Amino acid sequence: MSKEISLAEVKKHNKSEDLWVVIEDKVYDLTKFLHEHPGGEDSLISVAGRNGTREFVDVGHSQEAREIMKKFLIGNLAASDIKKPSVGGGK
Repeated sequence: MSKEISLAEVKKHNKSEDLWVVIEDKVYDLTKFLHEHPGGEDSLISVAGRNGTREFVDVGHSQEAREIMKKFLIGNLAASDIKKPSVGGGK
């Protein structure tokens, strides 16, 4: 998948009827998955239109969950929107 999607575009899709999420620098359209999500709708709605990587990792999703996600992948986060790790451990 080579389509780049800006964070500004992702932010427009922040409702239950139009729900995009960034996870690990990949953009997913989870609109059709919302009602099937085992963790409930609220957990997806809370990250709609933004980067949900921290929440995704904190829950500890299985490899099976990662496989399911692949069918909802619509593109990669634009390189200009990917945050680079800070050097030297400073904040």
